[in-house]
Amino acid sequence: MLRSIKTVLLGGLVAFTMGSCWELEQEVLSGITQEELEANVTPELIEVLKQSAYGSLVRDGQGSFGAHGGYYSIIEVSSDQLAIPQKGADWEDGGVWLRTHRHTWISTDDPYNGAWQFAFSVVAECNLLLQQYPDLEDLASELRVLRALGYYWLIDAFGNVPIIRETDRGGSPAQSTRQEVFDFIESSILENVDNLTRENTRTNINYWSAHVLLAKLYMNAEVYTGTARWEDAERVLDVVINEGPYSLAPNFFANFAAANNNSPENIFTLPWDANNAPGFNIHQMTFHYSNQLTFQLQEQPWNGYAALEEFYNSFEDGDVRKASLREGQQFAADGVTPLVDDAFDGDPDGPNLIFTPQINQLAPNAFRQAGTRINKFEIPMGSAPNLNNDFPIFRYADVLLLKAEAAWRRGNNSVALQYVNLVRERANVPALTSISADVLLAERGRELFAEGHRRSDLIRFGRFNAAWWEKAASPATRNLFPIPENQLQANPSLTQNPGY
Repeated sequence: MLRSIKTVLLGGLVAFTMGSCWELEQEVLSGITQEELEANVTPELIEVLKQSAYGSLVRDGQGSFGAHGGYYSIIEVSSDQLAIPQKGADWEDGGVWLRTHRHTWISTDDPYNGAWQFAFSVVAECNLLLQQYPDLEDLASELRVLRALGYYWLIDAFGNVPIIRETDRGGSPAQSTRQEVFDFIESSILENVDNLTRENTRTNINYWSAHVLLAKLYMNAEVYTGTARWEDAERVLDVVINEGPYSLAPNFFANFAAANNNSPENIFTLPWDANNAPGFNIHQMTFHYSNQLTFQLQEQPWNGYAALEEFYNSFEDGDVRKASLREGQQFAADGVTPLVDDAFDGDPDGPNLIFTPQINQLAPNAFRQAGTRINKFEIPMGSAPNLNNDFPIFRYADVLLLKAEAAWRRGNNSVALQYVNLVRERANVPALTSISADVLLAERGRELFAEGHRRSDLIRFGRFNAAWWEKAASPATRNLFPIPENQLQANPSLTQNPGY
């Protein structure tokens, strides 16, 4: 019976959308009544119930975290590290990625609606199970912290959003202030963290990942509420550093390998699976069409995401992390046969497929082979369009860099240097002897490239509105994305963010 329940739960629990219907629908489980389930709750069943909620993080399609066209895309392409250049008609896409890079996005751009729906699907899945199983304390605590993670993404991206609890029914919920959302996230963690397991459960929220989430909330408190919480952030980070089971992996790239589930550094990951949890297709998103021959891929890549030249140049000589960017002549799987661009467009490097740091222009005629590509995640030979790599949401190196930043902001430069240099030592670059905002932000950029942190970091350091390549200075109102037009039409209680 358990196997039957698992199949139905994983495939059949459907999140409500943020539209005209806000009711949480009770799921009928293959003829098994709610009473029968409650009378036969086992640890195995509880684990199945949890996974139905975590499934909202890795559903294939625009709404999942790591796929193109949703949350991940808008936070990465709006940063100073990545762009999707338009190559004639290729990647024109109605101008949405040009607007995202230039901070001129509009509320009808579809990826912002995808991001909203993704985060609220996490909220919805958690609420559904909390409604169905209100008396299972361990389950409820984990779900409330997972729901808080969904709200962390929402407060960061959209600011004032509706707070929806499992007890809420119907109607058109009004937005809460950013301060109220902050307080809800904080209380959700503080009230439940002690009930969470301290086992190293990388694909489930545990005691340690809840602390990392709380620390990130405190690190951004001044952005979200106007009041800094650096001391609180450092205190919470110290719990993870001094008591947690984590350490830096000796090999930086082991954290992003196809089989990275045993990394000592990854704290909370999304367990992508090419067959059972498809949707992580970073290799398709970034590599040139001809790179299909490099990795003997089952499908041709899309030749989209490329790194900005200034970011490429920020790496010191010998920094092992620079290999996160793929550059130079590209070869077939034999490592000998050079690849060519089969639709040569006049690139001064000639028809040979050579990734160069410089991108000639963002639009309309970027060269097809311009820009270094995301090379951080292992791509096994013969890979399908979706990868098996677990994606790190929280990683120990991030914790160490946050500790350094919190200490620096409180005036303790010696402690800040200690923790930054732990990360730099692993990267094979010399220890720093001085520290500043520019140094901290640059180090976070090199370490955490393409992991979904850069936009939030830029805002916290006051750099998100600066001018960079092919982007003019943007107004501070762009620190929040617009409430998607679809959601405004579906819920008359919502109010658009300022500046849109």
